[in-house]
Amino acid sequence: MKYISAPIKLLILLSVLAFGLVSQSAQAQPKDIEFKSLNGKIVKLSDYRGKWVIVNYWATWCPPCRVEMPELSLFYEEHKNKDAIVLGVNYENKTAAQLKPFLESQMIEFPIVQELNGANGSSTSFGPLKGLPTTYMVAPDGKVVASRTGMVDQKLLESFIKKYNKMMAK
Repeated sequence: MKYISAPIKLLILLSVLAFGLVSQSAQAQPKDIEFKSLNGKIVKLSDYRGKWVIVNYWATWCPPCRVEMPELSLFYEEHKNKDAIVLGVNYENKTAAQLKPFLESQMIEFPIVQELNGANGSSTSFGPLKGLPTTYMVAPDGKVVASRTGMVDQKLLESFIKKYNKMMAK
C-alpha cells in the first residue's frame, strides 16, 4: 500500500466498505477509549492492540440487538484466540447484577462493558449514536475504520476483515 496514493487508498477502502459497513473519516486516528467491565475493571481499546476490536453498542430492550448477539458470540468464539475480539457495550443504565441474568440466558461469552460515564442520550465515545445496534470496527493498529448502524453477522464481519486486510497488504 505504500506505493498507492492516498486518494486511491480511500477509493479502495470505500469499495470495501460498500459491502455493508460505512467508512469512519478515512481511517480516523487511534483512540484509547476506556470502558468499565461488569466486574468494575477499566478496559481500554489499547488492551487489544494487534487484534481487530468489534465494538457493538446494544441494549436488552432492542430486538435487533438480541437477534445479532448469537452471531457476535459465534464470531467471538471463532476469533478470540487469534485475530479479533468483541466488546459488547451495553447502552443502558443497568447494573452488572441487572445485566448478568440476561447475559446468562442468552449465553453471551464475549466481554460486556459500559461507557465510563454511562449511557449518554445520543452519543458514544466514538461520536453520535444513530440507533441500536451500532457496531464500530477498530483495526489492529487502533484506528476506527468503519461503522454500521443496524445488525451485523459473523459472515459480514469476517468478509470485511478479509477484504480490508487484503486491501492493506497491497
